[in-house]
Amino acid sequence: MPYDAPDQAAWQHDGVLGYAAYKVADSVTTHEAWGLGSYIYTNVDPSLHASNAFEVPDTAGVKMHDLLTVSLNGAGTIDHVINGIGAPVTPTHQGPTYVVSYP
Repeated sequence: MPYDAPDQAAWQHDGVLGYAAYKVADSVTTHEAWGLGSYIYTNVDPSLHASNAFEVPDTAGVKMHDLLTVSLNGAGTIDHVINGIGAPVTPTHQGPTYVVSYP
């Protein structure tokens, strides 16, 4: 995730805050990953949010294992670990936050 996004208006798409650090294309039908981590450190504007650290299609062949998120130095928020699942990391709860498996 970028350190220097200028503001939330510039760092969003299609009504989604920020961009996922790891995005699997919606057309993918088979994908598996283990032990991934993502952090946010938005030093230009520490109030910025990313909706998800990881985004994957909800398809039986797509599986994710052992994911975590962190807010470094309390600069930025990740609302969910993956696809709306998982507790947020925030300036006051810097994490880590884990999701052991998805789905």
